[in-house]
Order: sequence, then structure tokens, then C-alpha cells
Amino acid sequence: MSSRRRMMHLGNAIGVWSHRAFKGRFDAVGDQTVLMLTVPGRRTGRPRSTMVRYLDHDGGYLVWGTGSGSPTDPDWFRNLRRAGSAAVEIGTRGQTVVPQELRGQERDAVWREVILAQAPTVAKYAAKAGRTIPVAHLHPTSSPLTH
Repeated sequence: MSSRRRMMHLGNAIGVWSHRAFKGRFDAVGDQTVLMLTVPGRRTGRPRSTMVRYLDHDGGYLVWGTGSGSPTDPDWFRNLRRAGSAAVEIGTRGQTVVPQELRGQERDAVWREVILAQAPTVAKYAAKAGRTIPVAHLHPTSSPLTH
């Protein structure tokens, strides 16, 4: 495993630990909101949690896989593609979601008109990655649960 990849794993572990330890109180930094996404690993089936940036959109949540500018899609997004459902936690609210990867014109429109419009700094990671950044819409299947 490369040192860059080890650092990303360590950063994620710290983010998940902080979310759980402080019940999500420090998840948002300025206008950047994050949620904890838990999805089964595509090879092991074991639950994998990661902190990802999101935007509210049409009754659900948009997430995107820049991988901080990595040339490959992040593991969490590859896991999400294979999952029929996932769990999200925003602060102390948890709920089940069904992921839908956006493709083609729908993905491009949401990328431009929603993600880049509301989170313009994401463009620098997309440029660094040199690939089409995958986007998913997470549709809630349950009302938010409180912990």
C-alpha cells in the first residue's frame, strides 16, 4: 500500500472515530457537510464506514468520489456501487438509503448545476484526478433515526 493510500486510510479512521466519539458535533467544517456512510465491503461483505462530503438534493443526499484527486475511484464508492442499500449518519441521525449512481447526462447536469454550483472547490480534485468523478444519489428508505 502506498504512503498516500495509508494516509487516506488513517485520515478516514480518525474521521470515523471523531464522528462516533463526539456524536457528529464536529463533522461540519464551515459550509462543508459530511455524513458517515456505512456500506458492505464488496469482497468481504463486512460493514465499512467512511466520512464523505454530501449535499442535500431532492429528498436525499448527493455524494461524489473524488478520492482527494486520486486517479482511481475511491474504495467506498466502489463498495457503494455493489450495495443494494447503505446506512448514513448525519450527526446523531441515522437512516437507511438506497444508492443510485448517476450516469450520462443526468450525472453531468447534477455535477455542474448542483455539486459545482454549491461546492466549487471540488473542481480542483476533479482536475487533479483526470477522470470522470462518480456521483450517487442516496435515497432514504426510512425516517431519520436518533441515537
